[in-house]
Amino acid sequence: MGVDIARGAVNGILLVDKPVGQTSNRTLQDIKKIFKAKKAGHTGNLDLLASGLLPVCFGEATKVSQFLLESDKWYEAEFTLGKTTSTGDCEGEETSVTGTSGIDERAINEAIKKLTGDVFQTPPMHSALKVNGKRLYHLARQGVVVKRENRLVKIYSFELITTNIPKIFVRVHCSKGTYIRVLAEDLGELLNCGAFMSKLRRISSGPFQLMDSYSPSVLQNILTAEGSSGLKRLLLNTDKALMHLPEVRLSRSDTRSLKFGQQIVLGELFDINEIVRLYDESGKFFGLGEVVEPSIIKPKRLFNL
Repeated sequence: MGVDIARGAVNGILLVDKPVGQTSNRTLQDIKKIFKAKKAGHTGNLDLLASGLLPVCFGEATKVSQFLLESDKWYEAEFTLGKTTSTGDCEGEETSVTGTSGIDERAINEAIKKLTGDVFQTPPMHSALKVNGKRLYHLARQGVVVKRENRLVKIYSFELITTNIPKIFVRVHCSKGTYIRVLAEDLGELLNCGAFMSKLRRISSGPFQLMDSYSPSVLQNILTAEGSSGLKRLLLNTDKALMHLPEVRLSRSDTRSLKFGQQIVLGELFDINEIVRLYDESGKFFGLGEVVEPSIIKPKRLFNL
């Protein structure tokens, strides 16, 4: 795994349960301090009022961050019907109040169906998206509103779990870049009553699940009780983020050729432009390769693990 926590040379992936009321970056800085890590990054921002799964990549594992940023996500959320806010969540000021009489599970499920599949969303002003180099939420706090382009996102599933109007609890499986607060607002608009997102928890990101994560406080307790060895056992190998890619086991000579930047010819066929996981003769993961011809692979990104 290439981990040496005592010296700050930490490589691997840690699944963190970000608490409510803390920014993703603040959580990241806390985790870096606990692990005494020199290099780390999180893989998908969660809002201040959201909690849940925040994969953190250390050292060489930061090279796979993009795969996790682009992966599908699962969320559980509470929506409040009959009200709207300036931010689309409970942090903003109340902007409208509408009655919810006549709204039942049938009506909600009919609206949910219309918000499943390919959906266009307008990124909210209170978001971390950058426009001309500036975060939208910074502009929003200054009272500035800028034009945002609609984005096509994919809602793979949108399920009503429980109903206690005006509160409803939902579970959403979606593509990267989906704003759950916008989904709440769009649902409220379809129901003609308005809505905002009152709670949000990410339960899955790519191949990783919330049930396997650790809160910063738990990590601190493990460090106190077991030291750096206790933290070390929590780290996942870098290739755990890449299991959706084909695996290629290589000979010593082919491994050496790729590490020197050379192409290799294999006996099996792959799709051109496909990305594959590379393992040496001992089964150790060492990088990613790109298929340039059906049986020819060139190095794409190598890891010092």
